[in-house]
Amino acid sequence: MKEVDEDQLVGMLADPARRREAFSMVVNQYSEHLYWKIRRMVLSHDDANDVLQNTFIKAWNNLSNFQNKSRFSTWLYRIAINESLDFLRHQKLVQRVSADEDESVSARLMADDYFDGDETLARLQEAIASLPEVQRMVFNMRYYDQMKYSEMSLLLDTSEGALKASYHLAVKKIKDYFEKRE
Repeated sequence: MKEVDEDQLVGMLADPARRREAFSMVVNQYSEHLYWKIRRMVLSHDDANDVLQNTFIKAWNNLSNFQNKSRFSTWLYRIAINESLDFLRHQKLVQRVSADEDESVSARLMADDYFDGDETLARLQEAIASLPEVQRMVFNMRYYDQMKYSEMSLLLDTSEGALKASYHLAVKKIKDYFEKRE
């Protein structure tokens, strides 16, 4: 399916007669991009698909709340980030309750049929997973998505200075993580 200009999509979403068709276009146009953003945070393919589905459900249910103050893709991305963070918080609570959850992040990734990386990439993901939520999110946006601090600032509603500090702390912690394991 051909990509549609974002402004055109927003106009179609505003028209009740074309809303379903337009939202179908949104799903087709943004699914893969959002999936990979979510996957870097939640790590598991199945979990990423669940969070992606929840993202689109929340977006559909809240279309009337989109006020065109930011780009539609930014609004979707913010929903995806919030859904990912909610999932991770819930997962952390479940893991505290579960006594048999001793498997490391890298071991789970290596066992995941959809993970196509090597052991080094799995260890990097484990190091990233050990970061506090905000640092993990900022690191993923900067390292993987090469997002500018100015874009992150708008998306996360925080200062560029705080984002730079979070990124540099994350990089230091990841380096420390690897040095401890050598």
